[in-house]
Amino acid sequence: MKLLPERTVERLSQYRRVLQRQLDNGTESIYSHELAKLLHITPVQVRRDIMLMGHSGTLRRGYNIENLIHLIGQIIDCSGQQKIAIIGIGNLGEALANYLTENKTKLQLSAVFDNNMDKVGKIYSGIVCYNIKNLKKIVQRENITIGILTVPPSQANEIALKLKEAGILGIINYTPVSINVKGIFIEQYDVITSLEKVAYFAKPKNAAILQEGCK
Repeated sequence: MKLLPERTVERLSQYRRVLQRQLDNGTESIYSHELAKLLHITPVQVRRDIMLMGHSGTLRRGYNIENLIHLIGQIIDCSGQQKIAIIGIGNLGEALANYLTENKTKLQLSAVFDNNMDKVGKIYSGIVCYNIKNLKKIVQRENITIGILTVPPSQANEIALKLKEAGILGIINYTPVSINVKGIFIEQYDVITSLEKVAYFAKPKNAAILQEGCK
């Protein structure tokens, strides 16, 4: 089986959240143009993504929402829970820990790590903070497969390499530096780039162009 493109996987996750809200509101079916409008993309893109899953709707009723949610889950979820570790329990790391423990998903936060001895041994969102020196032992013991990096930029590549050596299969990198570790999937979340992109489109002259296009 071929891997789906990264952007398709991202959209499937977004589809599921939007579809679940529609289902919770009592909607049973949806057309591609309706789903596209909710996500600000084209109906053609929606149909292509859904066709990649081997699914199709009907001209009369569109897509059955419950079936579509189930199918997306079969494709992007694991059969059981995937375990996560957060490395760096500063303000961002703590906020992510709160989010992951408060939201019920198949992604389970199992450990947090830091090199600050004032934090080691403390409990964050119900999860114990371990010394970074014990990273490999804890990751392997808990069968953790995903690491979230919220460490100082100077430490990012070194810790990413240690995560790979411990058996981590995927990393979300919240630091502003690129990670040069091969053989695992790395998702770069660049807050500065996102802010600068929003700032560009929020310039008065650019915002006016966007507003004109919506009329």
